[in-house]
Amino acid sequence: MAFWFSLVGILLITIALLGRFLDRLPVSPAMIYLFVGFALGPVGINALELHPQRHLPLLETITEIALLIALFTVGVKLRVPIGDWRWSLPLRLSTLSMVVTIAGVSAAAAWLFGFPPGLALALGATLAPTDPVLASDVQLRSAQDRDGLRFGLTGEGGLNDGTAFPFVLLGLGLLGLRDIGPWGDRWFIVDLLWGTVAGLGIGFTIGDGLARGVRWLRAKRKDAVILDEFLLLGVIGLSYGVALAAHALGFLAVFAAGLALRRADDLNADSRSAADKPPLTPSLLNVNEQLERIAEVAIVLLVGAMISTGYWSPAGLALAALLFVVIRPLSVWLGLIGVPAGKAQRRLLGWFGIRGIGSVYYAVYIARHDIETTVAAELLSCVFTVIAASIVVHGVSAAPLMELYQRRRGRVRTAPAVSDKR
Repeated sequence: MAFWFSLVGILLITIALLGRFLDRLPVSPAMIYLFVGFALGPVGINALELHPQRHLPLLETITEIALLIALFTVGVKLRVPIGDWRWSLPLRLSTLSMVVTIAGVSAAAAWLFGFPPGLALALGATLAPTDPVLASDVQLRSAQDRDGLRFGLTGEGGLNDGTAFPFVLLGLGLLGLRDIGPWGDRWFIVDLLWGTVAGLGIGFTIGDGLARGVRWLRAKRKDAVILDEFLLLGVIGLSYGVALAAHALGFLAVFAAGLALRRADDLNADSRSAADKPPLTPSLLNVNEQLERIAEVAIVLLVGAMISTGYWSPAGLALAALLFVVIRPLSVWLGLIGVPAGKAQRRLLGWFGIRGIGSVYYAVYIARHDIETTVAAELLSCVFTVIAASIVVHGVSAAPLMELYQRRRGRVRTAPAVSDKR
């Protein structure tokens, strides 16, 4: 136990001290966590041999909590008003592009692994969501960031972790592990339509009601003390719990709760009485981001250790290549037909489909069902391989590509107007 406390302490201190230096290198903190986890495993110093199938309930709980924290953080960061045309980008990416990705990965999984249709579909849905945690270099840096590319990637990461879940359930239903109705009607009505609408509605209602309640309390009692950590965990737990009780999509509910809190805070800031009602979301965002980083360290370390234990797949590397180079760019191109986005934005959106915590959670969730042990191990190995490849490939390319993108945007903004006169 002393070894693990010391290891985590050294790792966190190192990242904190080298943060500025790492920002200038094509190296992400997640790459370091992954390497350390791998080095701790049997391939390295053999200090940690981790077989995920022996700890599925624990892994599911850890990744579920980490994902909830990340989704709430994403919702709080998004300050673009609901109904603004800029929402078309993440909405298209998290629906049309996601469905194309699921289809492409499912076909590749059936070809590479010989998975039956239900399991191939479940794997496709597992690898479809982009990550709202590991993609920090390409997502919104703060709530004040207005960059269209970063907004699209951030919004997509917040939405598709929820919108992919019904397709995981459909895959399990095709395997006979869940009731989807005789013609899939129960899945379509309950899991897809009701789950999506009710999840967004429940989360938004809870987030907006909480924001109004806090403002009322502060208006009545100037000395009211709001414990940000308790409020944060409370709104996440309440929105997720109510959504699950209503058979709705809990991940979408948590995302919508964060979005509603941000919207209520922004509307309050525009009112005349804003001076008497200090904003709520900045302090919540600060607390949430710290929890998010801790969760990132834990989960990426575990992924590295599980790969070192033997949970990796050569076919998973081939699937990762297909996903990054063919399936993701094609899905973005098809999903954004008719959307006003520049060529540079489309190319970067097509490249930065980073996979991470959401995929780990879905893979573990599927493995907990009554699936043959060897097949579950193959599925887990494939998912961990794709995630590790994404952390390395996208981590190396994120800083230079985003720096080039920002420089080009700067040149376009400062370029003199071109006259039409000849």
